[in-house]
Amino acid sequence: MEHLVSGWCNDRSLPESYILPPEKRPGKLTVPLANNIPVIDLGGHDQTDLIQQIFEASQEFGFFQVINHGVPSNLMDEAMSVFKEFHALSGEDKAIETSKDPNKSCYIYTSSPNYATEKFHFWRDGLMHHCNPLEKYIQFWPEKPPRYREVVGPYTAEVRKLGFRILEFISQGLGISPDHFSSGLSENQTLLVNHYPPCPDPSLTLGVGKHRDPGGINILLQSDVYGLQVFKDEEWVGVEPIPYAFVVNIGYLLQIISNGKLKGAEHRVVTNSNVARTTASLFINPSSETLVEPAKALIDASNPAFYKSLTYKDFLSKYIAASSDSKALEEVLSTAL
Repeated sequence: MEHLVSGWCNDRSLPESYILPPEKRPGKLTVPLANNIPVIDLGGHDQTDLIQQIFEASQEFGFFQVINHGVPSNLMDEAMSVFKEFHALSGEDKAIETSKDPNKSCYIYTSSPNYATEKFHFWRDGLMHHCNPLEKYIQFWPEKPPRYREVVGPYTAEVRKLGFRILEFISQGLGISPDHFSSGLSENQTLLVNHYPPCPDPSLTLGVGKHRDPGGINILLQSDVYGLQVFKDEEWVGVEPIPYAFVVNIGYLLQIISNGKLKGAEHRVVTNSNVARTTASLFINPSSETLVEPAKALIDASNPAFYKSLTYKDFLSKYIAASSDSKALEEVLSTAL
């Protein structure tokens, strides 16, 4: 655990291995907070209107925020509290708490899981663990802080329900079966708790580089510290933290299933020099052997498939090989070539 940023960031300048190439640096330009990224009130009673709002946001932005979503605010507060407590543990304790499963269903890393081989590093520590089925994996979750399992178990269950509700709305917006995502396409649910300590020079590095998520959807608890940016109309816009809202991010998988109707949005995370930022993402993704392809209900003689059919495992290997190059990924997945 000697690499964890949180263990040494307070008494060192920015190491050279964290300084990004000039074209990838965020620089000192001020990025505006986006007031046009949709905020959708799930407490509304008009289902048709909700479906339309979610579908249009998924088409245009690939990002939206949801309020009145049904996840209790006190549970969100408690979860964020234990996430911060975990990242405040010593490196030794973190190593112990994330090494209980020989299959590594729970682990911690700095920058990315590819730290040893990547050319440069990102300014974050990440805790990742599986959530489904809960009874299989919770035994390998951290026992420190003491309330981690009793809080995060119910939290992930509530956010999972929210994710499936949103996927149902998206299915209806596409005109496919409401339970299209109820089987293998949503079996793999993982929680990623990112921690971004104060950074000596935020203009030279990033918390997470520009990318599109490879899976289905990401339900993000952003906390009250700004850092998330979305690439929209050839410029970066910041996603404003809204108390007790979740940010919903459409992944590349939904772009494929929708046959290009929905947008897997590119995004990144910037750091700051004053305060730490902690976030929690629940990813709802397919199992490795699940077939990923455009929904058959969307394909006919007038609407050919834009994307190849392949297992999620094979898709991930192509995604990793493309190294966040969106054009390269499109080329290997497109049926036009």
